[in-house]
Amino acid sequence: MSVTEKIAIDHGLKKNEFKEICNLLKRTPNITELGLFSAMWNEHCSYKSSKIHLKKLPTTGKKVIQGPGENAGVVDIEDNDAIVFKIESHNHPSFIEPYQGAATGVGGIMRDVFTMGARPIANLNSIHFGSTQNKKTKNLLRGVVNGIGGYGNCIGIPTIGGQTTFDESYNGNILVNAMTIGLVKKDKIFYSKATGINKPVIYVGSKTGRDGIHGASMASNVFDDQIEEKKPTVQVGDPFTEKLLLEACLELMTDDSIISIQDMGAAGLTSSSIEMASKGKLGIELNLDKVPCRESNMTPYEIMLSESQERMLIVLENGKEEKAKKIFEKWNLDFAVIGKTTNSKKIEIYFNGIKNAEVPIEFLSDKSPEYDRKWKKIKLPNKNKINKDLYKNLKILDVLKKILSSPNVCSKEWIWEQYDHTVMGDTIQKPGGDAGVVRVHGTNKAVAAAVDSSANYCFAHPLTGGKQIVCESWRNMISVGAKPLAITNCLNFGNPEKEKNMGEFVECLTGISEACKYLNYPVVSGNVSFYNETKDKGIKPTPTIGGIGFLKDYKKMTSMSLKKNDNIVLVVGKTEGHIDQSIFATEILNEKKGPPPEINLFNEKNNGETVLSLINEGYVKSVHDVSVGGLLVAVTQMCLAGNIGIKINKPKGLVNFFEYFFGEDQGRYLIEIEKNDINKVKSVLQKNSVYFSEFGTTQEKNVVLKDEINVTIDELMKINKTWLNNYMDN
Repeated sequence: MSVTEKIAIDHGLKKNEFKEICNLLKRTPNITELGLFSAMWNEHCSYKSSKIHLKKLPTTGKKVIQGPGENAGVVDIEDNDAIVFKIESHNHPSFIEPYQGAATGVGGIMRDVFTMGARPIANLNSIHFGSTQNKKTKNLLRGVVNGIGGYGNCIGIPTIGGQTTFDESYNGNILVNAMTIGLVKKDKIFYSKATGINKPVIYVGSKTGRDGIHGASMASNVFDDQIEEKKPTVQVGDPFTEKLLLEACLELMTDDSIISIQDMGAAGLTSSSIEMASKGKLGIELNLDKVPCRESNMTPYEIMLSESQERMLIVLENGKEEKAKKIFEKWNLDFAVIGKTTNSKKIEIYFNGIKNAEVPIEFLSDKSPEYDRKWKKIKLPNKNKINKDLYKNLKILDVLKKILSSPNVCSKEWIWEQYDHTVMGDTIQKPGGDAGVVRVHGTNKAVAAAVDSSANYCFAHPLTGGKQIVCESWRNMISVGAKPLAITNCLNFGNPEKEKNMGEFVECLTGISEACKYLNYPVVSGNVSFYNETKDKGIKPTPTIGGIGFLKDYKKMTSMSLKKNDNIVLVVGKTEGHIDQSIFATEILNEKKGPPPEINLFNEKNNGETVLSLINEGYVKSVHDVSVGGLLVAVTQMCLAGNIGIKINKPKGLVNFFEYFFGEDQGRYLIEIEKNDINKVKSVLQKNSVYFSEFGTTQEKNVVLKDEINVTIDELMKINKTWLNNYMDN
């Protein structure tokens, strides 16, 4: 087939990009070569619209062993132990085929982690769906949850945390972000950089089929009316094969056989081979006749672009082939020597004994486009002048009940009960809290992890919203007694060719960067997902932050569940009653305008570090950060988790009751303290210039606020747990 400009455009390339390819090659590429360029130059693999801005992120720190650029980030957790972690999107495939899209998203992120020599110890996910009134939402939710559970449960990795939201902006593009954390010895970390000449290139895992061809290209385009036709580009996963691949790779990694190893993820054999060669500044020669295929008459183009799952590419030391082959055959996996490293600095592809493609590696990697797209700055909206008369017909208890049963606040137990969160036996804080926590097996150490996003804040003002999500992640680590170490991010946005969308991306990233720098909370890995748009309607900007924290002694871990009667609950941080963009404003008052709550990074850091010191000293019995829904929702969640009530003090000062109880001011925590310790705790807070006030006293079974609220825990529990169950049953 002779390649034309139209064929190139059909592959997702722009006219100017095809022209540049022809100029670089000094000829027109053949169809296999065009396939290589379309894979490596698309948004998903090249980061062509984002890499100029990603450079502003802080990526180093005392605990950082490996930052962005590898399969996953790595941080030090002492005693020669390290945590490998990353979050990635599988949005487009999950919208087209929710079960397989979500399942292969989980499988892909786990391979990124064990590729580096780490055994996965926990999974998390951040999933976002359209309006609950949208006819597709329920089936998409069911399919995605089944896919996540089906893959993670089968391979035997606990799912310890997550996040689920509903918003009409996801009607045409759901988001499925999967995160994995793994444990590795610092001296046994494996990298993807190929080194040495004439080293054997090994294909291992499942056979190659036609599933997933153009998956990466699909992820770099908006959806249109032909969405159903894209189903063949969705990969099909097999968790049982992945488990075998995991064990085989980790067994091979026990000695010095492996030079480099790379998951065949997006763009399959193309991206894995080119990335390994590019990092090592080498060439690579592939003989596609040797690639194990499960379908007949596959072309070089199909073999190179297939995204069949559960496959790895390995560069081995010479003479190690037989030993490696025995390991993979023992685990009933394909093993084939399909090429070698060269000094040509080209990828050379042979098929049927004939050279089928030849392209300099740098043309596919270093010479990929880099765009500084135009973007529009988004002003901080004016404060919304809410008519206080709207409050007159409201009762605080009615508002609390409505928020507790709303889709974005209600219990997500229906979802996480379908995931195995206790397999491996080291989960010490399950889903439903501020962060999941897993013990480092055989030690007193533990790792906390959480995923967070806040699309409505980012949509209202991306710069503030970007800061807020990092701070929310930071508070979630503090709230379980963990020292925040580092983050991974999944940046989900609309079409970057639109100035407003690009502005949302740039300013969210600026906010993320500012907060990470100030909090010493570096970004060590991540993923950009653009073109989350259907028929010109894009999603709200949804950067998702996956945070990691460290506990030296898991016995000092805290949770949100109130522990006993007659303890004092303090609010740490000042409440000024910020209502704009709160769930109270959007769902009770139907007010969508105004700025998100202000972020004071000094207060965030100071408040968090002070609370963490109190936890480490043993003064804090329970803690919960104050986020969506405000103080009253947060304390109710603590009551429900501990099955203990609270008598709430009437607030003093000028803040309106509704704004005090439902405002979403940032930098706040609720902490439970025994009466004997209250003076010592207050002294520490005062010494550190941390604002606090007494919120209430724990008691039996009822939540009470004089003249306003007197309700049992059982009634609130039923309200909180019922909505999602009813929605999915009807």
